[in-house]
Amino acid sequence: MPFRAPVADYRFILDHVADFGRVAATDLFAEATPETVEAILGEAGKLCENALAPLQRAGDLKPAKLENGVVRTTPGFAEAYGQIAEGGWVAISASPENGGMGLPLSVTTCVNDMMSAACLSLQLNPLMTQGQIEALEHHASDALKAVYLPKLVSGEWCGTMNLTEPQAGSDVGALSTKAAPNGDGTYAITGQKIYISWGDNDFSANVCHLVLARLPDGAPGTKGISLFMVPKFIPDESGEPGQRNSLSVVSLEHKMGLHGSPTAVMSYDGATGWLVGEEHGGMKAMFTMMNNARLGVGVQGIGVAEGAYQHALAYAQERKQGKTPDGSPTIFGHADVRRMLATMRAQTFAARSIALSCAVALDMARATGDADWAARAALLTPIAKAYGTDTGIEVANAGMQVHGGMGFIEETGAAQYLRDVRVTAIYEGTNGIQAMDLVGRKMMDKGEAAWRLLEEIQSGAEAARGTLPELAGAVWDAAEELREATERLVGQEMQDRFAGAVPYLRAFALVLGAQAHLAAALAEAGGPEVAGGGGIGGDGGGPRTRLARVFIRRLLPEHGALLAHAGAGAGDLYALDLEDLGA
Repeated sequence: MPFRAPVADYRFILDHVADFGRVAATDLFAEATPETVEAILGEAGKLCENALAPLQRAGDLKPAKLENGVVRTTPGFAEAYGQIAEGGWVAISASPENGGMGLPLSVTTCVNDMMSAACLSLQLNPLMTQGQIEALEHHASDALKAVYLPKLVSGEWCGTMNLTEPQAGSDVGALSTKAAPNGDGTYAITGQKIYISWGDNDFSANVCHLVLARLPDGAPGTKGISLFMVPKFIPDESGEPGQRNSLSVVSLEHKMGLHGSPTAVMSYDGATGWLVGEEHGGMKAMFTMMNNARLGVGVQGIGVAEGAYQHALAYAQERKQGKTPDGSPTIFGHADVRRMLATMRAQTFAARSIALSCAVALDMARATGDADWAARAALLTPIAKAYGTDTGIEVANAGMQVHGGMGFIEETGAAQYLRDVRVTAIYEGTNGIQAMDLVGRKMMDKGEAAWRLLEEIQSGAEAARGTLPELAGAVWDAAEELREATERLVGQEMQDRFAGAVPYLRAFALVLGAQAHLAAALAEAGGPEVAGGGGIGGDGGGPRTRLARVFIRRLLPEHGALLAHAGAGAGDLYALDLEDLGA
């Protein structure tokens, strides 16, 4: 089935939901005019439809392989990556000083979304490089920037992130990789890292690894960790790849999905590295990269949801099975199939709106230096990551169900979406960790950032009562319940918060998603509350409004049960012993 990049959806959300106009109105991003953004998204859409989407199945059927220490990538990936690099798509948001476009992260987020929908295995590669570029721009010395950033921005070289070790997953502070000073400003890096996405390839001139390691005087835990640039080939005096470094790919993981993306076990045997940032300041530098990656991973989930939805919708319009109530010749006429497709579409729109609102907040924080925007971005990041990836999994699963028995048959391609997206809820911090971050670190302000956001939601819903009273009232009520639950949450002990963190995050996401759908319906109805709104008149009967009804009437009510779960505390969980759990 041909993939269609949902460019119109991005434009609509940017204009009517996420309020991208505020970003374009800043001095920093003044060049991000509507015409420029539309042109960029249109060209990216063509790349995704024509170059990336045809490789979706190829990556699954002809995975990356390790042969005699060399990674051989899926046929066609090298050529498609060449188009990504040549088009400047790796570094849309990178500084123009290093060859980047300097455009808002909001635009990059749209492009990453559609690339993920077209071929997630390949999209993972530029996502890793984007995070590395940001980390280097913020923390590297001028000398390191001069050598690495132009090559990474151009796509000539690729970047990776090396955190995890066999004994140190989410507990990064337990790492054992060592960094010993060589006496010449470089360091000898020794250790093993696992789960390194795109740890090597056969189409870029160099692979640049950001590696967390501990100096001899590094304290135990995360406070003693430093960050190092460790390239596959050590740059020579002219900045070109020179001597091979003392690192290697030990093996590639045998994974449930993402077969086209080589996930490497990396070994460093006294490899030459350069310090990035300050000694023992590795986590600060790495979090710059990880926060970028967390939004990016959430968008990967949303992209896969888009691909799975389009796949299922096409199948539902072709498959003939049973007599439908409306006389339709295909299963599209069955109520339950319509329920699944409508839910898939509504969830994807909600998750995409949350992610782009997070990107807008990040752009505004960067452009204005305003602390409130930074707090908004920090609050939305774990929600965007967790809800985006959960949505990808749920939509891909529903896509298989739409296919019926054929969904379980690999030849249809429906199962690949679910296999590929499943890991996104795990990496860059599991979704449970995202939820704990939301109720813990992001609530250290006693909920102030949350209050401001909820006040906006309720004010918007109140203003919409005259145009769409039923939908507006439901959104206002849900936001009020969430506000009350948040008041109770900030008064709880931390372990009680953690016990209900996942349902709380989900409830928050549903309220945000409902706000997005309400804004979309208002824009379609030409409501005065939405800047630039126009279109079908005041009856609110267009496709955006019909989709909003599905989300607000059918999905939003789940938030009440989720908040009840969130407030239950941890006592009953810790009252259970192994015998109770059947051990």
